[in-house]
Parts: sequence; C-alpha cells; structure tokens
Amino acid sequence: MIRKMIPSDLDTVMQIWFDGNREAHSFIPRSYWEDQRPSVRTAIQQADVYCFVDDQGVVRGFIGLTGNYIAGLFVAANFRGHGIGQQLLEVAKEKHIFLELAAYQKNPRAINFYQHNGFSITHQTSDEVQMAWSVEK
Repeated sequence: MIRKMIPSDLDTVMQIWFDGNREAHSFIPRSYWEDQRPSVRTAIQQADVYCFVDDQGVVRGFIGLTGNYIAGLFVAANFRGHGIGQQLLEVAKEKHIFLELAAYQKNPRAINFYQHNGFSITHQTSDEVQMAWSVEK
C-alpha cells in the first residue's frame, strides 16, 4: 500500500535514505551522508513524501517530491526488484504532468530505471545527469 508519510515513519524513511545512498553512491565518503542527515531530515518533513508500506505497516520504500522535483526515491535493499520503486514513481506521475530529477553519472542503475520509466536526459555534466518526464499532449 502507498500512503502519505506520517510522523512515525520518519526514522525508517531516514534509515532507508541513508542505507540507499551509501549503497548506490559508494564513490562518496560515508561521512558526507552522515553530515547530510540533519538537513535531509528537515527537508523530508517539508516535502511531499509517499511511502510504500507492507502488510505489517512497515515502510519499505518512499519517494520525496518538492514540487515537480523528485528529491529521492529509495527502496530498502531486501525489497528491491519487486516493483515498489515503479509503484512509487507511478504515484508521482499521477500527481504531476512534469517531473525532473538529478542522478549521479556513477549510478547507472538509477539512470536506467528512470529511462525505462519514460524519463529523458536533458543535461549532463561529468558528475550528474539531469532528467525530465512529462505527459505527452
């Protein structure tokens, strides 16, 4: 089930965010992610966050949106490959006619996921790929 994040989800969401970033971005020192925790915790509480919750009520993934910008989409490691990310992305697509995001060049799994889901690369630097999706008219 997907629902809006509630305050009691925050610690689990933060852990999924931290673990996911460390795994997907092993080229960035762990200390960077540690240092980002306080600001991300604040930002998550100000964003539109939708959580995938299992039958026991445990958050297994989430997508955070700031307007049309996907600030993050993360799924707990043991639950990847089961369509949770796809479902979360579909919720965002239902609520927006345009979405954009940035992904690290060194994270081809994320880039491939978004391209598979209709996103196109709009800009590239040596570090990041900017991508966008929109409803065709």
